[in-house]
Amino acid sequence: MAPERSGNGGVQSLQRAFELLERLADAGGEASLSELASSSGLPMPTIHRLIRTLVALGYVRQNINRRYALGARLIRLGENASLQFGTWARPLLAELVDEVGETANLAVLERDEVVYVAQVPSRHSMRMFTEVGRRLLPHGTGVGKAILATLPADDVRALLARTGMPAYTEHTHTDVEKFLRHLGRIAKQGYALDEAEQELGVRCLAVPVPGAPTPTAVSVSGPEGRLTKEAVTRIAPVVQRIAAALSQQLGARDLTA
Repeated sequence: MAPERSGNGGVQSLQRAFELLERLADAGGEASLSELASSSGLPMPTIHRLIRTLVALGYVRQNINRRYALGARLIRLGENASLQFGTWARPLLAELVDEVGETANLAVLERDEVVYVAQVPSRHSMRMFTEVGRRLLPHGTGVGKAILATLPADDVRALLARTGMPAYTEHTHTDVEKFLRHLGRIAKQGYALDEAEQELGVRCLAVPVPGAPTPTAVSVSGPEGRLTKEAVTRIAPVVQRIAAALSQQLGARDLTA
């Protein structure tokens, strides 16, 4: 029997399976069959059949409470995809370092954390270093704030309700409503600043990458003594240009895929 085709030439059951995985991710990683039916609009028998297959493959697991959650087998796929994402972005990060002289980073939002997927270090002897693969809560990082500023306020509230807002330094934002207003200002100016909110003495300037398949931001970070307020004014347009170039590359890759 030939597989059922969708209107765009794809295999409909495959598209629906990936839609269910995305619905689970949107729900915070766990949902019931009825919740999946409500959010996806798919018939319950279809959802049950697809979920049973995904459980058998290890991409979904059934919890003791009979709710369904993203499976451990997705971790390997996500980690490898993130590393590949970082690999092809490195030339643009290197260009950013050449222009601004500070460490350049690329980070994505995975579930409720920002994950650093690539970095090109500054050539200064005193420079910032963040290990690729490091995970942090988004409210206390420049890249995290740049990403959150692109999301609907209700989604940000829900994320913060799950993670809390622990203070990393005395400058970290810890009030939800004040933080949401702060994100509104970030959205208007087109970039976020981490003002010693993750680490004392460090300033970071971050810009979201539009059109990325997962929420993504590029940043430069350095000591406050070098990355001054005056330097930020000069550097911000450069980081925005690199973010736009990353977005264009993503579009070109999608067209040739």
